[in-house]
Amino acid sequence: MTGKREVAPPVELAVEGVRYQIDGHPLLHGIDLTARPGETVGVVGPNGSGKTTLLRCVYGALRPTAGRVLLDGADAGALTVKDRARRVAVVPQDASGTLGLTVREVVAMGRSPHKRFWEQDGPGDARRVAEALETVGAGPFAARRFEELSGGERQRALVARALVQDPGLLALDEPTNHLDIRYQLEILALVRALPATGLLVLHDLNLAAAYCDRLYVLSGGRVAASGPPHEVLTEELLAEVYGVRTRIEVHPDTGAPNIVYLPLDGNSRTTAG
Repeated sequence: MTGKREVAPPVELAVEGVRYQIDGHPLLHGIDLTARPGETVGVVGPNGSGKTTLLRCVYGALRPTAGRVLLDGADAGALTVKDRARRVAVVPQDASGTLGLTVREVVAMGRSPHKRFWEQDGPGDARRVAEALETVGAGPFAARRFEELSGGERQRALVARALVQDPGLLALDEPTNHLDIRYQLEILALVRALPATGLLVLHDLNLAAAYCDRLYVLSGGRVAASGPPHEVLTEELLAEVYGVRTRIEVHPDTGAPNIVYLPLDGNSRTTAG
């Protein structure tokens, strides 16, 4: 029945030997990645390392040149668009198909995979949309047109759209982009608290360390390292992959690695990332 909550169980994700190339130029070189049901996995790496390309292969915007993506053991490439959308919700860096729509209408699009094409939104759908809007702090601007929003407001609306989709796997491409610090922390805490499996592309290594169970570090379209943050984020690895000098400490409150970036010019002042 329309509006009935259909929370999908968390998905087990397996990326096996995924390659992707454009005009003979390889962007991914045989990536292997796993995310266990309910786990929050981060994908980090410098610009151009293949993070977004990998995420797009996972949620189906790109078809891998070789290899495969498995969702609970099923080849994602063999699923219909609607079947895949019932399992995987996406928070992209930009949103298409939203011109002229209000924020509330954009968020309500997340219910589409659970409906027949002629079905209208029911009271349960409207309630779910309202709850998601309030959860991400987007309630006050729900009636505004999506294209009129700031970058941070758009990001919160897209997270709300993904929430009402009730995914088993939530794939997020830079979900903290454009957000102020409070909403960065709230969105990542929300994602981590969801029953869904989370796959996050992040630039901020300290946020990745604090909110992800495991990390995959990409460099040049390959996995340079993977594992728990405290094992992966080392001063040697960051020097090799990012070309920066760091000092890595243990955060006194969270116990997660805390990275302090050292100036490139040798100046004694330090800045936390």
